[in-house]
Amino acid sequence: MYIDVVPNRNSSPAVLLRESYREGKRIRKRTIANLTQLPAHVIEGIKALLKGGSVTGQPLEKSFEIARSLPHGHVVAVLQTMRTIGLDSIIEPEQTRQRDLVVAMITARILDPGSKLATVRGLSPETATSSLHDVLGIGRTDEDELYSAMDWLLERQQRIQKALAGRHMSKGSLVLYDVTSTYFEGQRCPLARIGYSRDDKFDHLQIVFGLLCNAEGCPVAVEVFEGNTSDALTLRSQIEKVQKEFALDRVIIVGDRGMITDARIDEDMRGRQGLHWITALRFSAIRTLMTDGTLQLTLFDERDMAQITHPDYPGERLIACRNPFMAEHRARVREELLCATEKELDKIVEATGRLTRPLRGKDKIGVRVGKVIGKYKVGKHFQITITDSAFSYKRDTAGIEEEAAMDGIYVIRTSVPADVMDAEASVGAYKRLAVVERAFRSYKTVDLKVRPIYHHLADRVRAHVLLCMLAYYVEWHMRQSLAPVLFDDDAKEETPQLRDSIVAPAKRSPKALRKARRKRTDEDLPVHSFQTLLKDLATITKNTIVPKIKGAQSFSMVTRPTAFQEKVLELLGIHL
Repeated sequence: MYIDVVPNRNSSPAVLLRESYREGKRIRKRTIANLTQLPAHVIEGIKALLKGGSVTGQPLEKSFEIARSLPHGHVVAVLQTMRTIGLDSIIEPEQTRQRDLVVAMITARILDPGSKLATVRGLSPETATSSLHDVLGIGRTDEDELYSAMDWLLERQQRIQKALAGRHMSKGSLVLYDVTSTYFEGQRCPLARIGYSRDDKFDHLQIVFGLLCNAEGCPVAVEVFEGNTSDALTLRSQIEKVQKEFALDRVIIVGDRGMITDARIDEDMRGRQGLHWITALRFSAIRTLMTDGTLQLTLFDERDMAQITHPDYPGERLIACRNPFMAEHRARVREELLCATEKELDKIVEATGRLTRPLRGKDKIGVRVGKVIGKYKVGKHFQITITDSAFSYKRDTAGIEEEAAMDGIYVIRTSVPADVMDAEASVGAYKRLAVVERAFRSYKTVDLKVRPIYHHLADRVRAHVLLCMLAYYVEWHMRQSLAPVLFDDDAKEETPQLRDSIVAPAKRSPKALRKARRKRTDEDLPVHSFQTLLKDLATITKNTIVPKIKGAQSFSMVTRPTAFQEKVLELLGIHL
């Protein structure tokens, strides 16, 4: 390192602390700090230190003191990505205190998700856990101010989502929609209800929320519903949102079999100009097709996919698919569940027949049987007999064989004309719902941790879920850029050629498999998960350094990035 004095036209020269480094055959230099404001004697002292001398009578390493060191690199990565994709401007075109707080909460949700109280602690100068408060210049804040910023954000939700839809959706495009639920801590929120829990928290109140994404899985809109709302009943508002708020008069909505039901198609979708759908038939509907001979296993003798029609689905196409890998998996899992259930049921049989304190009473026996059946969820495959003093069971062989005949078979149902989207494209579109499931995993567990929810006001809950969606929007864009150094597959364009049919299981590219096996890229860089990559960037710290020189002022210095960190910042288009 050295001191460089740079002429500054009519102003005083700029005094810069710089270092030289080699890049190939070229010698380059980077600026570490601007020392222009330091007194001349301090600058001379630093020059002496850089030459190996001493100005304090102490060794060089004792001439400075690090007053504070805050994780910084991951903060810059998230904030700069947010600015690059323009999310801050979409939230509010002009910089305001409320926008800065919202940006801080989105960033904190990605870096270190927690309660709003924990976020306040991380943003406060005295208890800061990163340089976020310093970079944004937030200063002091408290929970009430964050809550006020959440209310401010919720008022802009419709405009924000319309802007995102305008950027990521177009007329005639696919719209992926799915719902999930998440649980509450507390009893006082108007939205909280007991409902079907995807978190296996059936004794907790919960909310339901639905996520709209484009075909690539980029989130565009989110809506919160009461916790006992069925999946299908959330669909109508999404149709209105897409066609009226987003002004997409031609669109294809993709939803699962529990979402786009017969009732929803007849009441909300059929007859709407420009609206088409892709979904799948329920198990009972597939059984009906097999019973009346419309769907036969011989259809799959030559291909794993066949297009059929049926009078119960006028104006629609049915695309029957059979995945042998899925069939094998379901058969294996069913047998394992049946065996596990029988093992537990045998204990109940033994309890009713023991000599001392035998299990008696139809009600008591029924309760124990119900717990076993509810645990493994294969009760429909057993014929059960319960009396006051005995219990017996046997497998329903006919029912098991009937279900086994349908293993691996699913039927795509679509109103999209064949000249717009052929059978393979329709199946592929339905399978793209997996990207929404991936978003929910990130949303709820791996990265953003939307649950559990502690807010009590309905609008605060809506704002919390919206914050998490915007955080996932930033994460989604970061993942696209960082895919080469993540375990994500960054050569997906190669994967369609790796399988014989769209029905077959998706395969990872050879490049992705090499990354997973070696834990290093082809360029011999380490491979990370998204979270461990953020932790790596967090080791780039912003340090407050105090010289032990009379009259010298403290200054900040950022840790020099490693070669890997420089590659990561390059992928994100960021320069520290």
